[in-house]
Amino acid sequence: MATSIMLSTSFSSTHHPSLFRPSSSLPFSKPKLLSHSSSNPPCWNTKPLSLHHTFNFTSLARSLTKDQENSTLVGEDSAVFDLTKQKISSWIYFTAVLGVVLFVLNVAWIDNSTGLSKAFVDAVSSLSDSHEVVMLILFLIFAVFHSGMASLRDAGEKLIGERAFRVIFAGISLPLAVTTVVYFINHRYDGVQLWQLQSIPGIHSFLWLSNFISFFFLYPSTFNLLEVAAVDKPKVHLWETGIIRITRHPQLVGQVIWCLAHTVWIGNSVAVAASIGLISHHLFGAWNGDRRLAIRFGEDFEKVKRRTSIVPFAAILDGRQRLPKDFYKEFIRLPYLAITAVTLGAYFAHPLMQTASYNLHW
Repeated sequence: MATSIMLSTSFSSTHHPSLFRPSSSLPFSKPKLLSHSSSNPPCWNTKPLSLHHTFNFTSLARSLTKDQENSTLVGEDSAVFDLTKQKISSWIYFTAVLGVVLFVLNVAWIDNSTGLSKAFVDAVSSLSDSHEVVMLILFLIFAVFHSGMASLRDAGEKLIGERAFRVIFAGISLPLAVTTVVYFINHRYDGVQLWQLQSIPGIHSFLWLSNFISFFFLYPSTFNLLEVAAVDKPKVHLWETGIIRITRHPQLVGQVIWCLAHTVWIGNSVAVAASIGLISHHLFGAWNGDRRLAIRFGEDFEKVKRRTSIVPFAAILDGRQRLPKDFYKEFIRLPYLAITAVTLGAYFAHPLMQTASYNLHW
């Protein structure tokens, strides 16, 4: 849960030759002369076109147009990591920035003796005795600031610059996300038990696998960590390969999978409230994200939108998205390997996260 919300606070072209190549087998190729003798003058093979021929020509033209559209990417190739373009100094700077951010976050927000989070949680908790209501209020506060600042990104970057806006965005979103995560961990078993499925054979393995898969959907916007930390100038990306071919809003899909897995496992009202808050926020984020991309990229985004879908695999099944033969190679890249390592690490670190959360008494 901690990794899910914390990493989701970050903002998150392969060219194929044209399919229109001259070929004698196409309906519009040059007609051939029939064989003839000296007694028979040459003639063209001019059999009248039937309705059937006309239909085939139209279908072929549409098919070729669709193939050409799908083979020419207007968005970016996602998860590309070129070692030759990496600077050691940038990663040293990234490590230093990360250390400073975590130190400030702990002193100014998390530590009960110096930070503000305990007072913030107490203030929200005073509004209701229900853990479910408090959980939803915390999600609402996070969503308002997170999505609100995302909506103001273009104006904010013009006013103060990309890096400064990213620092403000992270400086507000990250503490609120940590608070919401810690509250969920500490109160996830305090609600009304609605079902108990943990003793069913195989349920843990199935839900663990579902949770593992969800992380490959959750974090496409964090491919460039240097942008997330504002080491590189933050940019708005129009991704089009990898997980985007499956769904245009992988964070929404990943969050739904994560929520379903945890809600089924915990089975109580607090887990249901947390899932409602998270999924509602991501549904709004999907709509808001499309709106912002349409404003920024115009027709290029409309092309990506036409050949992708929000529902996983829908565009593939109805033919709007055609996967390249080597589609699997779009996942054999360092960022996806990093996601695998982080996901496994987060799973094995669950006891540490739970202990740290309990010690805060939020």
